[in-house]
Amino acid sequence: MVADHIVHAFKTCGFIYLKNHGIPALAIAHAFARTKLFFARPQHQKDSISWTGAETNRGYITHGREKLSHSHVAEEIDVERNAKPDLKETFEIGPEGARGVWNIWPPLDDEGKRFKQTMLDFSTYCTNLNAQLMHAISTGMGLPENTFDQFTDGANNFIRLLHYPPVPKKVFRSKPGQVRAGEHSDYGTVTLLFQDSLGGLQIETPDGTYIDVTPIPGTVIVNAADMLARWSNNVIRSTPHRVVEPRSIQNDGSDMCPARYSIACFCNPNVQEFVEALPGILNGGADDKQYAGVNSSEYIMGRFRATVPA
Repeated sequence: MVADHIVHAFKTCGFIYLKNHGIPALAIAHAFARTKLFFARPQHQKDSISWTGAETNRGYITHGREKLSHSHVAEEIDVERNAKPDLKETFEIGPEGARGVWNIWPPLDDEGKRFKQTMLDFSTYCTNLNAQLMHAISTGMGLPENTFDQFTDGANNFIRLLHYPPVPKKVFRSKPGQVRAGEHSDYGTVTLLFQDSLGGLQIETPDGTYIDVTPIPGTVIVNAADMLARWSNNVIRSTPHRVVEPRSIQNDGSDMCPARYSIACFCNPNVQEFVEALPGILNGGADDKQYAGVNSSEYIMGRFRATVPA
């Protein structure tokens, strides 16, 4: 049964490849095309729609501003950022108009209007897929299919467009441990990741080594994130991952690591949801809890505040 396979994978490695996911290939292609056009805009245009803060999580984050990390401590992350900054830029899109908060769009010329509509349509596809996934996860955990509906039916999901610009390979040689995106776990419930053909994504195995997540055409990468680990009392793994120089081009004779593009949909609990181990999960009662309960919004905003300086 598909639900059993999903939960087994989430228990063992935290990541799956998902095919026959229902999002049209053309919709994905259009989203990538608009992503590339967006990041090709002049820097001053992108800077004019900069990320506004953790409370809204919308807008453009320039090269080197965000540093993804295992740490939750801003001062520790600042040290990492100064030594080995992440080699990427991003654009964040939230639920349009949710709680009276609107997205920050590029200038709505003809291309800007197409960009906006493409991303709103793509977000709808991802929200629908997330709802199906949460039903499958509930079933695979032996819970009623609708268990997570009350916690996730607000479609509090965010699209992140990512561009890893070309970088000289000598940057990786001269700074051992330099990556394109630092080791981290995701903050919400699950993440849907659409990646191009270049590669570079790696996940941490249970023994602490990192392995490649090779792109497979027609699939979506889905990983469990921190809130799902908390709901499951750590039965499901929120697996650390990172983006590095792809092995496939390390010895190809070129001097440059090519650009990489990806699109992530971060699926989150409803706003201000209190997240703790679900009833029926705790075999040993309250003493078995692996995590204290948290307010989901406070947790997620805290992670943002630590990784992206104001």
